[in-house]
Amino acid sequence: MIAKVQSYALSGLNGVAVTVEADVSRGIPSYEIVGLPDAAVKESKERVRSAVKNSALEFPAHKITINLAPAYVRKEGSAFDLPVAVCLLLASGGLHAETEGIVFLGELALNGDLRPVTGVLPTIISARDNGFTKFVVPFDNAKEASYIRGVETYAAKSLREVVDHLSGFAPLAPVAITEYAVKEKTERLAHDLSFVKGQPLAKRALEVAVAGGHNLLFVGPPGSGKTMLARAIPTVLPDMTFEEALEITKIHSVAGILGKEGIVRERPFRSPHHTASTVALCGGGNKAIRLGEMSLAHGGVLFLDELPEFKRSSLEAMRQPLEDGEITISRVGGKATYPASFMLCASMNPCPCGNYGSNKRQCTCTPNEVRKYRARVSGPLLDRIDIQVEVDGVDYDDLVSQAEEERSAEVKARADGARKIQRARFEDSAVHTNAEMGEREMRKYCKLDESGEEVLREAFENLHLSARARSRILKVARTIADLDLSENITPEHLYEAISYRTYGAEE
Repeated sequence: MIAKVQSYALSGLNGVAVTVEADVSRGIPSYEIVGLPDAAVKESKERVRSAVKNSALEFPAHKITINLAPAYVRKEGSAFDLPVAVCLLLASGGLHAETEGIVFLGELALNGDLRPVTGVLPTIISARDNGFTKFVVPFDNAKEASYIRGVETYAAKSLREVVDHLSGFAPLAPVAITEYAVKEKTERLAHDLSFVKGQPLAKRALEVAVAGGHNLLFVGPPGSGKTMLARAIPTVLPDMTFEEALEITKIHSVAGILGKEGIVRERPFRSPHHTASTVALCGGGNKAIRLGEMSLAHGGVLFLDELPEFKRSSLEAMRQPLEDGEITISRVGGKATYPASFMLCASMNPCPCGNYGSNKRQCTCTPNEVRKYRARVSGPLLDRIDIQVEVDGVDYDDLVSQAEEERSAEVKARADGARKIQRARFEDSAVHTNAEMGEREMRKYCKLDESGEEVLREAFENLHLSARARSRILKVARTIADLDLSENITPEHLYEAISYRTYGAEE
């Protein structure tokens, strides 16, 4: 007898419908799975066999063939355990139920319990968009699935519960829809900007970067507060909308790092170690395509501390995602495109000893050592970092001062105001922030008068800027104007934007 049930596989963040077919026929007892399964799917044979027997159900002692169609799509992971078990029971006569239109996902334990699987949220969203409205998932994935509207999701703790639900003996109640709410922030955040003493220029640059979604580089000696400033960025970033939260949650769900809340309610802050490989940053692997740090930072911040210490090849691989906001990974196991639209924040010392250009300490490096150290970060990559700020050490009096520094909430309020202007400006386009503007948007929203053109021309010629640097200065100037609630970009806005490019120009 042949039976069919529906399941889903993931290709990147997009779902692919998979039909699980079971054929139970007379012959020498055997059990085969075909349809391009990976090792985890092949191993499901023993999990399914034990789970069926330990759920007080009869496992057929016949020739069993399981087919996962379409055969050209590679099937990965343990989410096919449940659909295979249900299909097998239908084919053997151990279950009499109508399963058409129901999508099954779940990993089976040997005792028949259902274990959570990764990628439930993007899978259900893809299946819903293709017309499926009913789903059976593990109980531990219920919270994740509860944020998806327009579907009926049933969460079961075991294979026995699924069988009783389908048979009508003990129907499960649909998972209740959970309303999304922005996570409330504590009055005094652990990484609040007010804990950073001094550094007014760096704080201003951080505010401009957040307000316009610009990439940011801090250059300065050790102990000048670069890392503290970077870790304060999430406290200034705008709150996420429900659509943004879903998009980020998709990524974290596939990566298997989703928390118990079932949805990401804070913008991600990823800080990989400088020994991270190119694969760790970009994603990929030998055969399977895994998510990298750039995708995990989507919608948030990717912080690269000690930028020159990263491998040159790893840094160069970031150039395309910084421009496109997504990354395409091709491997033997296939090809996948993941979103990678993040705010890059990097920090570095100006030289090997860290004191070059400091007014507080003496540099012990030779000019050649300084050049070699700075050359570890290529010009094309620096060109893609909109704001580059040089910071110096903090005076002792500033460190022990009891004066109240400006809090993150105050900076966030101004940045939110600038973001609101940008949302209205780009309402009918795919652009969301000034940093994402293309040439068309720049011609419309970054017009300069004669005095402004003259300021930019002087900077272009004297600082030997590239065409890309000119565009990024204009984008930053547009953000500064938004913070000033100014409709037009003035020479003052340009001067400030140009001051954020002097480090890159020196190189």
